[in-house]
Amino acid sequence: MSPSPLVSSTPLISNNSPTAIPTTVSPTEAPKFDINKEYNVSMETTLGTIKIKLYPKVAPKTVENFVTLINQHYYDGIIFHRVIDNFVIQGGDPTGLGNGGQSSFGHAFEDEFSENVKFDKVGLLAMANSGVNTNASQFFITLSVAQTSQLYKRHTIFGEVTQGFDVVQAIGRTKVGQDDKPLVDVKMTKVTIL
Repeated sequence: MSPSPLVSSTPLISNNSPTAIPTTVSPTEAPKFDINKEYNVSMETTLGTIKIKLYPKVAPKTVENFVTLINQHYYDGIIFHRVIDNFVIQGGDPTGLGNGGQSSFGHAFEDEFSENVKFDKVGLLAMANSGVNTNASQFFITLSVAQTSQLYKRHTIFGEVTQGFDVVQAIGRTKVGQDDKPLVDVKMTKVTIL
């Protein structure tokens, strides 16, 4: 069984699972979220730019959280702290250790699943978590379809890579050490809503 992208100090599936613990913060006032708006993301990294289309109608609360964190520049300067070959790249933990992160709501929030989206293609954007309804700021992007069926109804899918999958693959090929952490940091230098 392959590892699962998790957010927890105690991985649920294996020691190879991406991990983080959501923390409580004070929510900030943000512009009203519009479920009918198209949200696209530009994620500039030290290896190139990734463009992502978000799914607000599939996962409205998750997209609202991600957009709000992006507008707060939360992800700027954060590393991809976990890379699992032919599976996922994971980021979103400001500590860079895989056990931190916070949502824009001030608490962990619930999963959002849809029969309309499944882990059936590469380049899907989904939330990393430590179990049911424990989403915060960590996310992952799939590198393969082969090992992702176990993720369905465990991790909220809320977008997909539309450009720059070669960058995602380059991040996925970085050499890693202990806990699947890249030996050389790969950072999100600037993440913006287009």
